Amino acid sequence: MRLRSMLTAIVLLLAVLVAPAPASAAPGATFQNPVVGTPNSADPWLGYHNGSYYYAATTWTGRIYIRKSATVAGLRTAAETTVFTMSQPNAVSNMWAPSLHLLDGPNGQRWYLYYSAGPSACCGGQRQHVLESAGTDPMGPYTYKGALVLMPDNGWSIDGSVLTVAGVNYFVFSAFNNNSGFENGGLQSLFISRLTNPWTPAALGTIISEPTYTWEKVGNPVNEGPYPLQRNGRTFLTYSASYCGTPDYKIGGLELTGTNPLVRGNWTKIANPLFQRNDSNGAYGPAHHTFFKSPDGTEDWIVYHANDSASQGCGTTRTSRAQRISWNPDGTPNLGVPVAGTTVLAGPSGELGNPGAVTVQRLQSYNFPDRFVRHSNYAVRIDPTVTPALDAQFRIVAGLADSSAVSFESVNFPGHYLRHNNYVLRLEPNTGTTTYRADATFRQVAGLADTTWQSFQSYNFPDRYIRHSDYVLRIDPITTATAQADATFRRTS
Repeated sequence: MRLRSMLTAIVLLLAVLVAPAPASAAPGATFQNPVVGTPNSADPWLGYHNGSYYYAATTWTGRIYIRKSATVAGLRTAAETTVFTMSQPNAVSNMWAPSLHLLDGPNGQRWYLYYSAGPSACCGGQRQHVLESAGTDPMGPYTYKGALVLMPDNGWSIDGSVLTVAGVNYFVFSAFNNNSGFENGGLQSLFISRLTNPWTPAALGTIISEPTYTWEKVGNPVNEGPYPLQRNGRTFLTYSASYCGTPDYKIGGLELTGTNPLVRGNWTKIANPLFQRNDSNGAYGPAHHTFFKSPDGTEDWIVYHANDSASQGCGTTRTSRAQRISWNPDGTPNLGVPVAGTTVLAGPSGELGNPGAVTVQRLQSYNFPDRFVRHSNYAVRIDPTVTPALDAQFRIVAGLADSSAVSFESVNFPGHYLRHNNYVLRLEPNTGTTTYRADATFRQVAGLADTTWQSFQSYNFPDRYIRHSDYVLRIDPITTATAQADATFRRTS
């Protein structure tokens, strides 16, 4: 009997040791949107370089400002530093849509700051301009390198950024397909030109996309604000669609499906919007965006502007917001849903100087092994076939109430965690309260039905465990063999 007891104890110990350890994520400082408020917060650019974030946005004036902060949370109160005051002919005001890129130029690696500007009267004089940094500090100092002639007769052009494909730099921007404006039947479209150096286009721009879908034509037919997003050898060019003065301003996307970016036929438009208004979350016209990597390089993030109400338009009411994005199983980007300003978001992974340890996994049912935990309209259940697949994927992070435990954050709804409410599990946004954090925290233990699997004990109701009942997830006391099986799961990819 003693030998049998010893063997049982060893088996149980080994089972605990081989079970996946709770993740010890290293997220950054928590924050809530907006990351930067009015007035200089439309058309944002945000990047991370050498331990700091840098942020720039439309100013509507003759000055370009950059904010610097060690955390995304700190950008809200970071000082606006003037890095350039415009005085060039016909470009003394209405600075829009700055976009910074670290490129190899004739003087070595430098930051190039592209922006749209025009005369004091808005807005027919907008053209593209570029500055060059003296070194590799995004704060400059900067010198003016010139205007980019991109359209016939040096026509109107805005919202430029740099796309790099196979080591070649291209300038992508927005202009009218007939160089004549909405009033003459023009479609505001996307164009591209190869760069011979960071301030010199090789030729006038060629069109690669124009508004074709109904969702691109609300208010006016618009494609603008192009910005690249690349992963695993695939190149996407995301853009803003419809008129910015409407709440239906949104984000669409193209994929480069050929080899030469200058050929329109090599771009395939994604049929549906990637990101759009969410009235319940108070996000109207969410678009004109850029992307950035977390400090440890493991996460992709978007920064975008949006309004708080449907009646606000294209002016200084727009604020800058940020959130993590995800990727669909087919390799296309999933930008998710704009989060509410009340949702507490963990900062980018590795922001505080530690490498991230976030595990993205599914939870497989022990007694229904063809079923996985998923959220559907914020309810939580186990299903055999999950569509979209991301609904069954969770970031298993350090517990919100206890870092030795775990919490389950939705992959495609950032800031939303599994939490119990009246003992029933739901996917709900993190409100940051003590009660929420406790409800969303669980202790991982050896599986109650099989010690090589896992069970999850409620942090604030330790006599209860996560289990499924009629396929719906809840927390219950576990008193029978059936309940033990219901409360046992496997963390799997």
